[in-house]
Amino acid sequence: MKEQERLRQLVDQIHQYDHHYYVLDKPLVSDAEYDRKFRELQELEAQYPKLRMEDSPTKRVGGEPLKQFKKWVHRVPMLSLANAMDDREFCDFDARVQRILGADTKKAMTYFAELKFDGLSINLTYEKGILISAATRGNGTEGEEVTQNIRTIKCIPLKLAGKKHPPLIEFRGEVLLPIEDFKKLNAEQIKKGEKVFANPRNAAAGSIRQLDPKVAASRPLAAFFYGVGHVEGDRCQTFAELEDTMEEWGLPVGEHRRVCKGPEEVLAFYREIQKKRDSLPYEIDGVVIKLNSFEEQEQAGTIARSPRGMVAFKFPPRQETTVVKDILVQVGRTGAITPVAVVEPVNLGGVIVQRATLHNEEEIARKDIRIGDRVLIQRAGDVIPEVVQSIDEVRTGSEKPFEMPNHCPSCQSVLKKDPEEAVRRCINKKCPAKAIERFRHFVSKGAMNVEGMGPRIVEELVDSGLVKDFADFFGLSIKDFLGLEGFKEKSSEKLYQAIQASREVDLDRVIFSLGIRFVGSQTSKEIAKNLATAKELLDLKAEQLEQMDNVGTEVTASVMEAVSDKDFQKEYLRLLGFLSVRVAKKSESGVFLGKTFVLTGTLPTLDRNAAAQLIEEKGGKVSSSVSKKTDYLLAGEAAGSKLDKAQALGIEILDEASFLKLIKTGS
Repeated sequence: MKEQERLRQLVDQIHQYDHHYYVLDKPLVSDAEYDRKFRELQELEAQYPKLRMEDSPTKRVGGEPLKQFKKWVHRVPMLSLANAMDDREFCDFDARVQRILGADTKKAMTYFAELKFDGLSINLTYEKGILISAATRGNGTEGEEVTQNIRTIKCIPLKLAGKKHPPLIEFRGEVLLPIEDFKKLNAEQIKKGEKVFANPRNAAAGSIRQLDPKVAASRPLAAFFYGVGHVEGDRCQTFAELEDTMEEWGLPVGEHRRVCKGPEEVLAFYREIQKKRDSLPYEIDGVVIKLNSFEEQEQAGTIARSPRGMVAFKFPPRQETTVVKDILVQVGRTGAITPVAVVEPVNLGGVIVQRATLHNEEEIARKDIRIGDRVLIQRAGDVIPEVVQSIDEVRTGSEKPFEMPNHCPSCQSVLKKDPEEAVRRCINKKCPAKAIERFRHFVSKGAMNVEGMGPRIVEELVDSGLVKDFADFFGLSIKDFLGLEGFKEKSSEKLYQAIQASREVDLDRVIFSLGIRFVGSQTSKEIAKNLATAKELLDLKAEQLEQMDNVGTEVTASVMEAVSDKDFQKEYLRLLGFLSVRVAKKSESGVFLGKTFVLTGTLPTLDRNAAAQLIEEKGGKVSSSVSKKTDYLLAGEAAGSKLDKAQALGIEILDEASFLKLIKTGS
């Protein structure tokens, strides 16, 4: 029958389009072409409902809301993993495995290493290559059937690719929500006045456990697979072979996976992934190490519902619970008043945390954080620890609500609040706390980069009256440092030399160091590129700023307010008298002349600053966001949403190799 043949053709084509778009990030057709095919499929199915196929992509968003989830008993239990928290514990695991298998201790074990995704564990069942059911892990023996919701995840194939599939096979994996999408979802939850999710894992779990599949369909969930449960027919011999086969069948598997010989190679993989952790578009909490051979896995057996041939080699935690002992307020360099929770000390990501930001009073009210509360705090990368939420179920009634002060805690000036802002500000120009924060920013790594000039030293210099404006740092002598607590001849000489070394500086760093509100390092570079001398900053006009890339009305207004202020002008000109400022000359030639780049992901050998410098040296510009004006996207590993947008706009994508070739050959 022609209709049935056309239906099969459309179903197969759309599965292929989905796999290339959602798994491989390589779209085969335009969105318009995809929509046309999808509509044609819907119309044919409406006309011939009895011909609708079990693996039809229209089933991803179909289905009525469920009254409740059905219980699902796993054919093969979904076991939990034992943890290794440090190198010693992993090496103990390796020695234990060798002992259990009676292996030659001189011969290294062969392990399969991959990421430990922080998501919701899931079990998919395929019969003759068609997805027939999906269930959560539950207690490992019994979970909940969530087939309708899993069908909505477009990276999960409703029909396996290829032809040679087992009669029945179960795949184990994780459903997760990418970090950027998690942030967007929470922003939407806040707008709706609904409760936000504590982390991406909770968001993914909450999405899959919705009784209405349309809710799950509305969220950009992703999934990765790494194992099997019950299998009928031929089995793979190793995990490496299994994941290669799963990839051939169209299942998403982790890009970062490796066969390792012995503990040394495993530890090297662990450290490599730990460095990349912050650049990944999804949350991981460690790496999973398992005997690569399924035969050896079976020989190793299980203990306490954990396979003895596998271990979760965990990273230091990013979230912990603690108790809020007090709430204080801090004054920032722009006068912003930030509430800070003083918490019972807790080890978070390898750092002992005693304070966590609460952002502003609206956040405190929305999260209902009180003094005495048990709270969840988190720290990702170099981000300041923050309070995520209160755990109000354990409140005793002794907790105290917090009220923001009306006066600056440093200078006692009345605080002002712009109706369009969430923060209160101290507007006193002579506020001591604002001055200290301004000077800390001035000497920081991204600004003047005075090595060894820590926050405590800056505070002592201000309190002693030695530093009253930016230029005063360059008038300090070795004798001045000797008068500070803890300084001796050698340390004083070292810091003095560090200050002298910072006198030679690029103009963009000088602009950034001034601490003008809304002017970050990228904006500073853009402004600096348009100035012939350092003094020209004070002559800038609003029209000039508005013509620069990534400089909007907010930045323009802030810069104009600063450069028109008499005290700012005086302080800036005095500072320039101590500096040798390098002004970048506009490139009038180069292979990238007039071209705009956006950088994303982690490049193999170049860091972002080095790549940006190469682009600018060759006449190009670097922008922070993808738009129709973007000429190239330089994409590395874990490129994320910028890659998706660039592909949708038809922007040329370069990897590091093609980027360097373009510089060398010009084509």
